Amino acid sequence: MSETNLQQPSAYYQQWRQIKDGFARYGVIAGGLGVIGAIVLIFFYLLYVVFPLFLSAEIQPITSFQIPEVHSGKTLLLANEEQNEVGVRFTDQGVVVFFSMATGKTIKLQKIVIPEETKITSFTEGSPTTGVVAYGLDNGQVVIAKHEYKITYPNDVRLITPFISYPLGESPLIVTDTGQAITQLAVKIDEEQTTIVVKTAANHLVLTNFKKQESLFDEETELKRISTPLEISGIEISKILLDKEHRNLYLASSSGRLSFFDISKKNKPIILQHLNVVEAGLKLSSITFLNGDLSLLIGDSGGTVSQWSMVRNEQNRPALKNIRHFKASDNPIIQIKAEQRRKGFITVDSTGKIGIYHSTSERELIQKQVASQLAIALSLSPRANNFMLETTDEQLHVWHIDNEHPEISFQSLWQEVWYESYPKADYIWQSSSASNDFEPKMSLTPLVFGTLKASFYTMLVAIPLSLMGAIYTAYFMSASLRGYVKPSIEMMGALPTVILGFLAGLWLAPFIESYLVGVLSLLIVIPISVMLFAYSWQYLPKKISQKIPEGWDAIILIPVILLASWLAFALNTPVENLFFQGNLQGWLSNEFGISYDQRNSLVVGIAMGVAVIPTIFSITEDAIFSVPKHLTIGSLALGATPWQTMIKVVLLTASPGIFSAIMIGFGRAVGETMIVLMATGNTPVMDFSVFEGMRTLSANIAVEMPEAEVDSTHYRVLFLAALVLFLFTFVFNTLAEVIRQRLREKYSSL
Repeated sequence: MSETNLQQPSAYYQQWRQIKDGFARYGVIAGGLGVIGAIVLIFFYLLYVVFPLFLSAEIQPITSFQIPEVHSGKTLLLANEEQNEVGVRFTDQGVVVFFSMATGKTIKLQKIVIPEETKITSFTEGSPTTGVVAYGLDNGQVVIAKHEYKITYPNDVRLITPFISYPLGESPLIVTDTGQAITQLAVKIDEEQTTIVVKTAANHLVLTNFKKQESLFDEETELKRISTPLEISGIEISKILLDKEHRNLYLASSSGRLSFFDISKKNKPIILQHLNVVEAGLKLSSITFLNGDLSLLIGDSGGTVSQWSMVRNEQNRPALKNIRHFKASDNPIIQIKAEQRRKGFITVDSTGKIGIYHSTSERELIQKQVASQLAIALSLSPRANNFMLETTDEQLHVWHIDNEHPEISFQSLWQEVWYESYPKADYIWQSSSASNDFEPKMSLTPLVFGTLKASFYTMLVAIPLSLMGAIYTAYFMSASLRGYVKPSIEMMGALPTVILGFLAGLWLAPFIESYLVGVLSLLIVIPISVMLFAYSWQYLPKKISQKIPEGWDAIILIPVILLASWLAFALNTPVENLFFQGNLQGWLSNEFGISYDQRNSLVVGIAMGVAVIPTIFSITEDAIFSVPKHLTIGSLALGATPWQTMIKVVLLTASPGIFSAIMIGFGRAVGETMIVLMATGNTPVMDFSVFEGMRTLSANIAVEMPEAEVDSTHYRVLFLAALVLFLFTFVFNTLAEVIRQRLREKYSSL
C-alpha cells in the first residue's frame, strides 16, 4: 500500500510535467510562427501600399456627342472646370459656348465684347490655370477675357454657374499705335501687371506692358502703358510664348527655329539665344509650356516631343537645353496640353492617337487611338483626370483618365534625373515645396547612400572598440573586474537613443567643431601614449609592477588615456594656429575643397558608435568567453603564448558569434532613427566626406511621414523607402546567418 502511495504522486507529477512541456513546446512554436507571420504581413502590407506607384495610366470613354452650337464658329480653345461638369468652347466668331460635359447640352452662350466694325484676327490662351484668353483685333487692339465658374449648393445640390469676366475691363487695350491687324499674340496677366506681345500684319513685333497704378486721392487704379518694338528682321514667327514671370519671350517658327528674349526690362529687351529645336527635315507642329513655364514642350512633324529647359550656360547666362524627348507617334503632333498641377502632359497626333507622359520620370503612361478622324482641339482638365477631343466630323469625345502616380519610375527613383533649372542630371531628394509648379524630386539613391554612409562610420568607430574590449574582457581581464565591466557596458545599451541624439546634436557637434584638431589628434596621441607607457612599464622595479594583480592592467591605463586626451585638447589651439592658420575648417575648404558641416558623419559615427558598442561587445564577449577551456588550456600546454592561443584558437572558434555580433550591430546602425535625425542635419547629399552630413532612409521616413497626404505619391514613396529598408536588413541578416552557419561548421571540429 505504501508503494502504491509513492507511485501515484510520481505518476501525477510526471503527467503534469508532460502537460507543461506540451504547453511550452506549442507556445514556442506558436510564438515563432507568429513572429514569422507578422514579418510576412508587414512585407505584404508595404508591398500593397507601394504597388500602385508602378501601375500605368488607364483611359475609359465617357461619352461622345456633336459639338454644341456648331454654327457659332470654329473652335479655337476647349477647356473645362475642375469638377468635369461644365465645358467651354471659344470660337473664331467671339462666341463662348458653355455646355454640359455629360450630355453636350448648351448651358450658356455669351458673346465676347468686341467693338463694332472690328474683326477677330488672332487668339491665344493666356494661362490654363487662370482661365485667361485674349482676342487680337484687326485694329491693333486686344480684348482680354476670363472664363470663371461659381459654385453654389441650393438644396444641398452642387450648381456650377459659368460666366465670362474681363480682368482689365471690357474696353479693348491698345497695344499698337499703327492700328494694324494683330496676327499673333501672347498675354500674361497677374495682380500687378499685364504683358502682351503681338505680331502685326506688317510683320512688326510689339511688346506692351500695362502696370496698375493706384491714385493718391481715391481707390481707382489706372494702367500705365509701356510699348516697345522688337527687332525681328529675318525671324519667321508662327507662335509666340510668354512665361508667367513676364521675363522670358519665345518666338517659334514652323521650320523649327526658336528665338529667346529676356524682357525683364520691358523698355530694353535682350536677345539671348537663337537655336534649332527640331531635327533637319522636320517641322515644328506644336509648342507649349510645361507646368511652371520653366520648360518648353515642342512637338514636331516626326511625332517626337522634346523638352527644352532653362539652364545656365558656361557664361552663367540663361539658355535653353534639350534635356529629354519622347517618341509619341510616327505622325505630326497636332497639339500638346500640359497638366496644371504636375509635370505631365498629353499629346494628340494627326490621326487621333492620344499619348500621356510625365517629363520628370520620362515615363510613357499610355498610347491609344481614341478617334478615327483628324483632331482639331484637345483639352485637359485641371486635375488631369479627364480630356476632351474634337474631331473633323464635328464630334466631341470625352474620356476619363486614371493616372495617380506618373512621377515614379525606376529612373526617377534610382538613376540620375535632369530636373528643371539644374545644370546637369543628378540624384536629388526634395519631396515638397510651397509652389504649385514644384517638380518633385524623389530619388532614393541619396537616402540609401546616406544610410550606408552613416552605418559605415558607425561601424568604423564601434567595431575596433567593441571587439578589442570584448577580447580583453573575456580572455585577459580578471574575473572580479569582469563582473563590474561587462554589466556596466551592457547597461549602456539601455540608454535611450533620443538622449544620445540630443547630446550629439546640442553638445557633441559644437564641441567637435570647436576642437576638431584635438578630436583628430586623439587618433595619434592616445596610441602613442599607450605604447610609451607600456614600454616604460617594463623598466619599473619588480616590486611595483608585481603589486598589480593579473588581469587588472587596464585600470592603470585609464589615467594615461585621460591625460593623453587632455593633452590633445590642450594643444588644439596652438596646433591649429601653427599648421592651419588658426582655422582647420577654412584650411580644408581652401586647400582641398572640403566643406565642413557642424552636424556631420564624424558626430554620427561617434554617437551611433556609442549606441552600437554595447550590442557588439556583449555578444562578442559571450562568444569568446564560451570557448571551451580545454581548447585554450591545450594550446597553452603545447607551448603557444596567450596571444597565439587567442588568435589561432579562441577567435576562430568564436568567429560565428563574433560575426553575428557585427551583423546585429550593423543592422542596428542601418535602422537607427533618432540619432541620425538629430545629429546629421538631414541633408540628402551624396558626399562620402566625414565632414559632411547625410539623410538616411529611417530618418527621412520619420521626418516626412507625418506631413504626407495619405495615398499620395509622396506617401507611397515613403512606404517604398520603408520596404527598401526592410529588404535591406532582411537580405543582410539572411546572408549573415548563412555565413555564420558555415563558420560554425568549419570550426566546430576545434
